[in-house]
Amino acid sequence: MSALNAMVISSPEFKSLRGFIILYTFMWILILSLLASIYYENEKEMMLAEHRLSMQLVNETHYVNMFYKYIDSGDELPKSLAYRTAVFDSNKKVLASYIKEEPRDFTKFISLDGDYVHCIVRVGVNDMNVKYLVYETDDNRLWWTAMIKNMFLYGTFLFLFITFIGFNLVKLFLRPMRESIELLDNFIKDTTHELNTPVSVIVANIEGINLDKLEEKERKKIRRVDIAARTISNIYNDLTYLILHNDVIVKDEEIDLSHFICERVDYFKVTMNQKKIIFVKEIKENIHICMDKNKLSRLVDNLLSNAIKYNKINGEIRIVLKEGYLEISDTGIGIPEEKLSTVFERYQRANDVVGGFGIGLNIVAMIAKEYKFSLDIKSELNKGTEISLLWESSQLP
Repeated sequence: MSALNAMVISSPEFKSLRGFIILYTFMWILILSLLASIYYENEKEMMLAEHRLSMQLVNETHYVNMFYKYIDSGDELPKSLAYRTAVFDSNKKVLASYIKEEPRDFTKFISLDGDYVHCIVRVGVNDMNVKYLVYETDDNRLWWTAMIKNMFLYGTFLFLFITFIGFNLVKLFLRPMRESIELLDNFIKDTTHELNTPVSVIVANIEGINLDKLEEKERKKIRRVDIAARTISNIYNDLTYLILHNDVIVKDEEIDLSHFICERVDYFKVTMNQKKIIFVKEIKENIHICMDKNKLSRLVDNLLSNAIKYNKINGEIRIVLKEGYLEISDTGIGIPEEKLSTVFERYQRANDVVGGFGIGLNIVAMIAKEYKFSLDIKSELNKGTEISLLWESSQLP
């Protein structure tokens, strides 16, 4: 895979992956919750079934005779050696009781009420109006502990299985997009390779032309060719940086940033003059920074070219440079507020009126992140855009 793909996951990939992960996670949470609920109910029913058998046996073999003697004599309710007991009337009002908690539902033969298991036996018609005979025992929670342990073991296995399945699904899910991006990268590589020689020849030959010996009409034509050649050259440099920047050795060095910015402004003067743009420079002298010269060129050139490209005729570009701070602002068309959050993402264009690939500000953001610059953007439609860079003294030579 190309260096571009290996670098970071792209914004479209991230959005697609985020949607997939949310849906996948939500689906499995529902499935696991359903399985856990079914498992819990099954374990509880098994525990109640064991108590049901034991309580029925006690009721039928040991206690029933003693209970009917109580009904006949009206004496104190006899105690069961195995379980706590109670009797209730038809209105579910207690008549006599040794139990610790009353049942919540008299329609169930056996139920779990909090920490207690209740078995409810309906009694026939009698003089004492006894309707329900209740047996109670403590729930020792052994089944609960065993269930939690099993859930943890099974849950760990299911989590690993789900993660494995999800990882492979993500690979399948992203493969078409990855292949498309890789195809695009290879196309860009081949294109930039073919552009290198002709662009270099055009720029070199234009710089060698003596414009003073040409008529005004011819000079205008040469200037247009010069602008076009410089535009192609900038695009070539951006594409080359995107594809090869991970493979190029970074050479940080001390650079006179004040002088460097003035040089880059001169480079764009031909384009600037075509749109009659005024440069206002507030550049403090002898501002130095330590970074790779090629990356600095990509950063500054993209900020300047955007300020020119999206500016108005007779507009203004202001450059402010002081210790640890660079600001480039324009009086151009501005950026809609809803697009400010994505303007630094690759292939994201803030405006469809002016052409572009949507990679310039992404390169600026990449370089700023690499050198730990604080990057901020402010913009207002039809008033202009301001981009500022702030770096600490640790970035100074």
